[in-house]
Amino acid sequence: MYKYDQYDQAMVDARVEEFRDQTRRRLDGSLAEEHFRPLRLMNGLYLQLHAYMLRVAVPYGTLNSDQMHALADIAEKYDRGYGHFTTRQNIQYNWIKLEDAPDILADLAKVEMHAIQTSGNCIRNISSDHFAGAAADELVDPRPYAEILRQWSSFHPEFSYLPRKFKICVIASDTDRAAMRLHDIGIQIVKNDAGELGAAFYVGGGMGRTPIIAPCINEFVPLDQLVTYSEACLRVYNRYGRRDNKYKARIKILVHELGKEEYTRQVEEEFAHMLEQGVEPPLAELERIKTYFQDPDFKTGLTDRADRSDPDFALWIDRNCHKHKAPGYVSATISLKPVGGIPGDASVEQMHLMANLAKEYSFDECRVTHAQNIVLPHVEIGRLHELWTKLEEAGLGTPNLDRIDDIIACPGLDYCSLANARSIPVAQKISERFAANGKADELGQLKLKISGCINACGHHHAGHIGILGVDRKGVENYQLLLGGSEAEDTSLGKITGPGFSEDGIVDAVEKAADVYLAHREDGERFLDTYRRIGMDPFKEALYG
Repeated sequence: MYKYDQYDQAMVDARVEEFRDQTRRRLDGSLAEEHFRPLRLMNGLYLQLHAYMLRVAVPYGTLNSDQMHALADIAEKYDRGYGHFTTRQNIQYNWIKLEDAPDILADLAKVEMHAIQTSGNCIRNISSDHFAGAAADELVDPRPYAEILRQWSSFHPEFSYLPRKFKICVIASDTDRAAMRLHDIGIQIVKNDAGELGAAFYVGGGMGRTPIIAPCINEFVPLDQLVTYSEACLRVYNRYGRRDNKYKARIKILVHELGKEEYTRQVEEEFAHMLEQGVEPPLAELERIKTYFQDPDFKTGLTDRADRSDPDFALWIDRNCHKHKAPGYVSATISLKPVGGIPGDASVEQMHLMANLAKEYSFDECRVTHAQNIVLPHVEIGRLHELWTKLEEAGLGTPNLDRIDDIIACPGLDYCSLANARSIPVAQKISERFAANGKADELGQLKLKISGCINACGHHHAGHIGILGVDRKGVENYQLLLGGSEAEDTSLGKITGPGFSEDGIVDAVEKAADVYLAHREDGERFLDTYRRIGMDPFKEALYG
């Protein structure tokens, strides 16, 4: 994984001291909140309902054991004993005191971490496939390209104050495990007919108030021009993006209003101009970065079979382990979704344990997924049972990946000042309902996502079943959506009809699941059945 050089460390250390001075002046009253707010947001510090929330960047979701231990220590020292892993592969702390924030940033800097650009109208954390560098189906490890984009975008003077926040994702397989087409820029590394590697650019996607799937504006950009093409996309957006209306400020609105063809024309024009100016980063820098992402020293001659005599262990292998590119290894997903738990939350003890397990079983590496779980990317098949045993003892062995109880949920109205409704209790009740009725096993793959407001931090538009919390005359109300997907078959969910109460939405989810069970054909997922039979049977069951 990437290691800071002298410039990275100097940059992060300087930002810590800068923010320490800004915080001191805010606390002594010499800096007003209206002036402090943009400064703290650029350091990932939000003011929520009850306290400050700090969002820490985890670039492309990759962590080592020292970093995970440090995140646990912060949760214990400065928060209430837990952290919340997010859909952008970051971690948030919900109970931060303002006076502690500079010390937290200093502690992060000691393990090559920061909270820079995790908020504000700038380029946010670059996300990627959580199986990057391990998956059997990828063309190349996408993380070096994500890293060079991170370096290019950090403190970029031209893009520090964009019309709105900006999110970039990089993947390198046809299977999309990172919601690539629902980003402002989604990049897929591809191979052309000549066998050359390049990048397909999808621009103008996003969720929120106006969900849009990004169109492909260029099917093949040479990899040595990836940064320049990205900059051309940003320059056109920065030039014409709306700054007078935050609801129309995202690049998805610009691409939609200009039209794909005109936006692409302007990007290509800017791209050609930049190539003439010779602004592409030197290839030597990309090659330097690649050296930090070389494969671990995988063993050879390992067994490719685990002892499946324990049915609980066998079930966990089938659901939570992913095929690896190296014989004798798998990538193992640690579920942060126990029955009745808060999706994405991990305690101090669990974080320390995951750090230890990463060091012992996975070459000192773990990943945060966009579905709010943790992956150990390189685990020997022959050691899976001992790993699973330790996870089970810590409440981390739930075998529910991509199932109805593997719920994505934002913090909602329990914490967020923007939310209209609570997400956490709904997620807890749904997981408890399906654990009690036993239908989760029968349903198979069914991705459920919950947002507490239209900002869609819980990705409700992209759920096979999505839930959106809204305010109806001061009462929490929940809309049900069906048919979304964040994968390579990207689609946006559609609202079924009138909303439901908190308990009513749990009943509605079960009714929708029952319609699927009654109509599915062999091999169909919930999403496949919905696409085949349409909305009407579900509406009939929900509303009569």
